[in-house]
Amino acid sequence: MFVTELALVDFRNYTEASLTLSSGVTVFVGANGQGKTNLVEAVEYLSTMSSHRVSATAPLIRAGAETAVVRAKVQAGREDERVISLELEIANGRSNVARLNRAPVARARDIVGALRTVVFSPVDLGIVRGDPSDRRAWLDSLIVTRWPRMAGVRQDYDKVLKQRNALLKGMAGRSFVPTGGDEDVTLTVWNEQLAALGAELLHARLDTLADVLPHAQRAYETIAPVNNRIDATYKTGLDLGAMPDDDVRAELQRRLLEQMERLRRDEVSRGVTLVGPQRDDVELSIGALPAKGYASHGESWSLALALRLGGFSLVRDDGVQPVLVLDDVFAELDVSRRERLAAAVADAEQVLITAAVGADVPDFPAERRFRVEAGTVSGPDA
Repeated sequence: MFVTELALVDFRNYTEASLTLSSGVTVFVGANGQGKTNLVEAVEYLSTMSSHRVSATAPLIRAGAETAVVRAKVQAGREDERVISLELEIANGRSNVARLNRAPVARARDIVGALRTVVFSPVDLGIVRGDPSDRRAWLDSLIVTRWPRMAGVRQDYDKVLKQRNALLKGMAGRSFVPTGGDEDVTLTVWNEQLAALGAELLHARLDTLADVLPHAQRAYETIAPVNNRIDATYKTGLDLGAMPDDDVRAELQRRLLEQMERLRRDEVSRGVTLVGPQRDDVELSIGALPAKGYASHGESWSLALALRLGGFSLVRDDGVQPVLVLDDVFAELDVSRRERLAAAVADAEQVLITAAVGADVPDFPAERRFRVEAGTVSGPDA
């Protein structure tokens, strides 16, 4: 799939913008702060209802405006001329409003999956060097790209976790032994919901990490000239041994509930949930050493890029051609890695690239380049 038209109203620094895109490689060139990343961020947000730059919606709305609007037309493929139109009205303090082919949808997140994207940006260095939350976010973004309904599962899990934490905080300092009172009944309800949603999320993470690893390993071997063996291991406090073949999710749910019961005293004492995938991590390694703390800057960049490219390759193997976004990454790579990256993505159905300096981006066959300056886009068909 690929985006054929993109229109913005009051999004970031754009009062209004409209441009025509095509399959293949498109490069947006502009100095820092001019708005080039805002264009690809709009595509990403329309795809996932999230941004790799911010977690809140307020920064997405132009200063002085009440809402921002992102519209796009998406063609199914180079050989498939079917087109859908997507529209998202982004609001601060209330729910977003979405339309699919001009018809309103019940919830904005219902359009997640109509456009698939894989995004690589400088913040992805955090996947290697950052906190466990950065690695969880990488894996969860890939899960949502593969199975869009998981966006709802993730949101529901976060809501239940917030409610359960609030209840535990209120119970802190009280009896650690169940009394059968209202708080215990409510905690039981939250336990069951958290375990059910957590098991689904954990199962998706385990499957996706196992599936993406061979793709990421091949990508790293292509990008890194030496010491090019990587590995990734899922780290969790839950016992994952001897899983049944027939219903892994049900078994994960049962084990999560058991762990909640075992840790009840500690959870009530501390007033926080100590069980679940929100506490897990992915251990990355290069050769025989952990990547975090040992990998050089170049190795860390190569590994982060390989993980994103591995995800891109996995989604394609799933039968979907996502839009690949490379946001200001070529400047961070040496010439050899730039050329290797260019070769690795040349056959993607659509690649959107941003760069402060056009010379940093290798020449692609039949590429199109736009110039971005002060929220104004100039170039082919703009």
